[in-house]
Amino acid sequence: MISVEDWAEIRRLHRAESLSISEIARRLGVTRNTVRSALASDRPPKYQRKRQRTLADAAEPQVRALLAEFPRMPATVIAERIGWQHSITTIKDRIREIRPEYVGVDPVDRFVYKPGAIAQCDLWFPETVVPVGGGQERVLPVLVMTSGYSRFISAVMIPSRQGGDILSGMWELISGLGKVPKTLVWDRESAIGGTGKVTTPAAAFAGTLATRIQLAPPRDPEYKGMVERANGYLETSFLPGRRFTSPTDFNTQLHDWLTRANTRTVRAIGGRPVDLLTTDVAAMIELPPVIPAIGLTHRIRLARDYYVRVDGADYSIDPRVIGRFVDVSASPTRVVARCDDQIVARHDRSWAKHVVVTDPDHVSVAAQLRRGLADERRRRTAAATRRHIDGHPVSLRALPDYDALFGVDFESTPTTVRTTS
Repeated sequence: MISVEDWAEIRRLHRAESLSISEIARRLGVTRNTVRSALASDRPPKYQRKRQRTLADAAEPQVRALLAEFPRMPATVIAERIGWQHSITTIKDRIREIRPEYVGVDPVDRFVYKPGAIAQCDLWFPETVVPVGGGQERVLPVLVMTSGYSRFISAVMIPSRQGGDILSGMWELISGLGKVPKTLVWDRESAIGGTGKVTTPAAAFAGTLATRIQLAPPRDPEYKGMVERANGYLETSFLPGRRFTSPTDFNTQLHDWLTRANTRTVRAIGGRPVDLLTTDVAAMIELPPVIPAIGLTHRIRLARDYYVRVDGADYSIDPRVIGRFVDVSASPTRVVARCDDQIVARHDRSWAKHVVVTDPDHVSVAAQLRRGLADERRRRTAAATRRHIDGHPVSLRALPDYDALFGVDFESTPTTVRTTS
């Protein structure tokens, strides 16, 4: 195979200097057939490496037979079915090459986003652990939202990936913008639409904001590529070299960094997100007059323990409502309990797991209730004491004492029924 330089020289000598094939071959030291091939080709020569045979060649007919019936069968399952005993990478590479012949190609179009039309949302899980109190460190989710038109990135760390916490984070980011994007794109996050249908809390949230939540197709990360790229940007440009003392510290550092990051020039839009944000927000929907339902909520009948559990932590409740229903709501920062619309507990939310948060006033009330109950028992015991005609006290005996006195054993005679008149 000749080089691109020789190919170009052969064509020049033949066309510009009108040399014969034999003369060109003599001058360049190549064969006449090489000259003929160069003159017949209108494109420069390109080296193509000859495909090497691998162990997967022998197994390819079996692989194709399985893919013909089950196009999306995982490579590991195929390897098990055909009894593959060699490197899994070798068979995976071959399956990756031939699978498109059976599943087809699913192209992705590029969209031109209008101002205010759409924002993509996702959860990012940074590998860096964050201290959350009680000597604990956790890997916590970060809710990331990217606007389609301006590419403006906003993000906040949240306590968990439960629906109430995600909705709280979404409201914080949306209220920070000052308006509501017309469409919020999510993947199949379990708390938003894990079944392929938007969950009831998420639908209620969207309804209050007069927007809609659009779910991406399953296993299609390109559908929300903007926010996926934002996650990668945070991973590579924000996270390295940073240390955090608490979730609050994380959010403070993240907010400060995003303020600078949104002033960078984005090639896809030919401008800076911060400059396009005004136009983007102007086309969005106004914020609702009421705050949507957010946070973790549940209702429970308060047990004698007078504690309720929220996201793995236990919080004390006023023990005077033991036995009654208590409505508990938790934002990322506060836990509030109500009974008949009266607040019976208010705590700072703990992001640590398996901790007990106690209000000292609740402990004092519980002690008072116990003392009052003991006094009542003593009073009832005193009231149950009879007095003889001459005035001295006579204690009341229990009925089993009389059974024992007369030698009656009801346990050995189960057919006997005791009646009292």
